[in-house]
Amino acid sequence: MTQDELKKAVGWAALEYVPEDTIVGVGTGSTAAHFIDALATIKHKIEGAVSSSEASTEKLKGYGIPVFELNSVDSIEVYVDGADEITKHMHMIKGGGAALTREKIISAVAKTFVCVADGSKKVDVLGNFPLPVEVIPMARSYVARELVKLGGDPVWREGVITDNGNVILDVHNMKIVDPKQLEHDINMITGVVTNGLFAHRGADICLLGTEQGVVTMKP
Repeated sequence: MTQDELKKAVGWAALEYVPEDTIVGVGTGSTAAHFIDALATIKHKIEGAVSSSEASTEKLKGYGIPVFELNSVDSIEVYVDGADEITKHMHMIKGGGAALTREKIISAVAKTFVCVADGSKKVDVLGNFPLPVEVIPMARSYVARELVKLGGDPVWREGVITDNGNVILDVHNMKIVDPKQLEHDINMITGVVTNGLFAHRGADICLLGTEQGVVTMKP
């Protein structure tokens, strides 16, 4: 199977975790896009969705799925999104698509976080994928210097502006042995909006696409 076929398999498998008559949290990226395709087949059974990016919002609306502002929603039963890396402890790196802040906010609200990913995303130690950090533009150089002190090699993702109007620094060459501590330490740097470590709020379930089929991981 191709990587895209593996992503499609887990995107559709996530439908099993969507309760009827609820508002569904929807993530960003190629795997989440397959989930949106699947969600469209049961759109008459759900109230609508909360989306983590403008791109996902457009795709949802294209299917006629109502999209709600998070501020108008009391709770979200399930949030479905991909990951750039995930460990057996359900800690993740996310943000390759620069939507990490909205993704982190929605995952914080959701009762259940279902990660959907192809098998290549499962790793023993996080950090081979560069860690995205969303930064207030005027703080970019300062934050980069502070990230160097933490042992990273930050690179400005030039030409990319987040949906929140901020910039992204991708931190290379880090082997992240304590994701919760590093997530905290980076978030304490003045000028950082948030970073792509999802450790304090990791996934509750991961649907992993493999050649042998969809594998369900839990912490």
